[in-house]
Amino acid sequence: MKKLPIILVAALCSLALPVLAEDTNALKTALGVFDAQTGTLIIKGYDLIGSLYAGADVITVRCKESTEVNTGHKADGLAIELVENSQRPERILVDYDEIDSLLGSMDYLNKISDVVTPLPSFEANYTTKAGLRVIADRPRKDAGIKMFLEYGDHPRILMSPVQWVQFCTLIQQGKTNLDSLRNPK
Repeated sequence: MKKLPIILVAALCSLALPVLAEDTNALKTALGVFDAQTGTLIIKGYDLIGSLYAGADVITVRCKESTEVNTGHKADGLAIELVENSQRPERILVDYDEIDSLLGSMDYLNKISDVVTPLPSFEANYTTKAGLRVIADRPRKDAGIKMFLEYGDHPRILMSPVQWVQFCTLIQQGKTNLDSLRNPK
């Protein structure tokens, strides 16, 4: 009889682990920490930049600005949403100060070639604070370079060259929109 409560507690704890992991990733960004404040009123504004489809997956990019009402302090960046095979969406926050580095890395990965290493295979990747990874992968010498998007323990999302450019364009447009909020004319 005493085993039943222990099994019940263990089962409930195992259900809570995915939620804790999700919050932990969000809190790795300044924007996530800002949004997690308690005891204060925060307004979260969003602007849809656009979406693209990569097979059965949908990738959506939004600008995000959060404002603490009492002090007027702000935090901004991008909210990238991944929906894999119509499953529950994963929202990944990218701080404003990460966007240039992300764009520069994506540009580098887009131009990467066989000369980066004398070895027959390679993987090059950039990871944001929250764990979004952009990847160029060549599994063997006679294979082409493939581009992927990955988050956490979810499967990689294969992106065609056109989808890669579309994603870069959405990120750049998001940064442009955030720049206009920061420096109104």
